[in-house]
Amino acid sequence: MSLTLRSENACFGGRMSFHAHASRETGTEMRFAVFTPSQAGPNRKVPALYYLAGLTCTEETFVIKAGAQRLAAELGLMLVACDTSPRGLNLPGDSDAWDFGVGAGFYLDATQAPWATNYRMGSYVNLELPALIEANFPAATDRRGIFGHSMGGHGALVTALRNPDRWRSVSAFAPISNPVAVPWGEKAFGNYLGTDRTSWEAYDASVLMRAKAHPCEVLVDQGLADQFLEKQLQPEALEAAAKASGQKLKLRRHEGYDHSYWFIQSFVADHLRHHAALLG
Repeated sequence: MSLTLRSENACFGGRMSFHAHASRETGTEMRFAVFTPSQAGPNRKVPALYYLAGLTCTEETFVIKAGAQRLAAELGLMLVACDTSPRGLNLPGDSDAWDFGVGAGFYLDATQAPWATNYRMGSYVNLELPALIEANFPAATDRRGIFGHSMGGHGALVTALRNPDRWRSVSAFAPISNPVAVPWGEKAFGNYLGTDRTSWEAYDASVLMRAKAHPCEVLVDQGLADQFLEKQLQPEALEAAAKASGQKLKLRRHEGYDHSYWFIQSFVADHLRHHAALLG
């Protein structure tokens, strides 16, 4: 699996690098970013924490805006951030709306034409990207964590809940908690997965969590001034699911915080420490 190095810079004693590769899952070039801490080396593999960004974002958004590298360097955590969808396909309607298509892959494997061939972000995140990282970087194969924001928070929760044997830790900022019941999810799932709403449940964190708890405690932060809170995010559905299954869930609500990266900057350190404690 060959990589193209797009850029690389020193960062807090480690390396911040940006890469591209030909993806077998999406059939397109995919881009990702990696922060490799100084503790990592040929004889020492470190835990890898994967970040999934939200609608309209790219592999650059988190590593530029969140300010996570300083603490990741101290904790010895590798950070991996990928793009939010395939790009350059020019499928009919893939660029007509900001919340569907390009920049809005929703971290699922589409089943409907014309999306099914390339919109396979679920398998890309769960299988292809970790295999690529572990083959080319000093990342431990048994210590993966995943977190994300908004659409990416949905993706992180769903990926971990569907594959608890592969993901030892999980957290989210302002996730789309119950996408089968909100406009963003209905639009994406209806197009990617078809009209059978029961098939959507395989990618709904609240449905999955209600059926089976993840082994680790799940950390979720939500701002109460978030403009999408009531209509799109619905964290109360996640709380109800956790209560039903016995999932350990720490859902924190924060007065005055919105949906922006100022919110993520404010609490990203707590998420890094959450993952570091579970990944060892």
